[in-house]
Amino acid sequence: MKSIYILLISCLIFFCNSSEKKQNKKQPQADLKIIGYVAGYEDFDPSDIDASKLTHINYAFANIIDGNVNFELPTDSLKIAHTIALKKQNPDLKVMFSIGGWVWSDQFSTIAAYNDSRVKFAKSAVALMQYHGFDGIDVDWEFPGQRGEDNIFSPKDKENFTLLLAELRKQLELESAKTNTHYLLTIATGANQAYIDNTDLGTAHQYLDFINIMCYDFYNGWFNQTGHHGNLYPSTHEKFNGNSGLEAVERHLKAGVPAEKLIMGIPFYGRRWEHVTPENNGLYQTSKTTNSIVATWKIKEELKSDKFQEFYDDSAKASYLWNAQDSIFISWETPKEIKLKSDFIKEKGLGGAMFWEYSLDDNKELLNTLYNSIR
Repeated sequence: MKSIYILLISCLIFFCNSSEKKQNKKQPQADLKIIGYVAGYEDFDPSDIDASKLTHINYAFANIIDGNVNFELPTDSLKIAHTIALKKQNPDLKVMFSIGGWVWSDQFSTIAAYNDSRVKFAKSAVALMQYHGFDGIDVDWEFPGQRGEDNIFSPKDKENFTLLLAELRKQLELESAKTNTHYLLTIATGANQAYIDNTDLGTAHQYLDFINIMCYDFYNGWFNQTGHHGNLYPSTHEKFNGNSGLEAVERHLKAGVPAEKLIMGIPFYGRRWEHVTPENNGLYQTSKTTNSIVATWKIKEELKSDKFQEFYDDSAKASYLWNAQDSIFISWETPKEIKLKSDFIKEKGLGGAMFWEYSLDDNKELLNTLYNSIR
């Protein structure tokens, strides 16, 4: 009897341990996504992309014109063809197109407000997808319920955003029934609490394959204060209520989005301030001007002048540069941060990494680091 009892206890412990392992199971590394945005307006040939290191490409951006989704640049058609041709290099690659962005989000609130305009928008987006041969649609509304560059916004955006995504999913499913193909639907989301408050991601995510969190621009072009713009953790030096990748992810999880649907955004660029107060080597100081975006390869060129000192904020896990002679401060991303964020993604069971934007890392140093550290 005692031996039977021991056997039963052993089986129970094994069952409990097995269940715990299943519950704590992380996202398999083979399934982690590497999503790169390609800006069609940049002077860049997409055929130069190393498709072997990407799982998804988002071609940006399409605009909303008279309620329909269209590409506006004369170079878009050729660049799109070159981008989709990359699937010959990597047959598993998915190529999507992104609607909106910072400049072209001014019509979202209006078209999302009415059923007829939502249907018109969704049908035109799906038609554009099929015309070019994309694998799905990415919606980059900046931002529901908040001012972006010059967008119209409304308190009703919160509900209407979900309705817009539901209609897009409906039209994609209708297309899927014809072609027996699953078409992707994703969004790019803001990283702050205001974005969470003005959306209903807990409901909206059911229509989405995954969500790209823009974990960058924490100190953006509106700021006359310097700071880390893509730090992984909160900084102990923080003075202006900044943000971090950790906090952004936690907000999305709290909003009800499953971890495996969350993609952490990584900047392949820096932000540069001039006429900066010199205390603390320029970190979290005021500047006479707002900041500007600077490509990683341009930062590397500036480092050749020997005017810049390299610094690291260990609390935030963020690199920055200080030019005392010219009072210039730069927040930027290095391979060190890429590796830490890859570990964070795997530790938290997230779905992968996204980056903005391919042409800003011309020697592929950041992409190679991301690929080697996340796979």
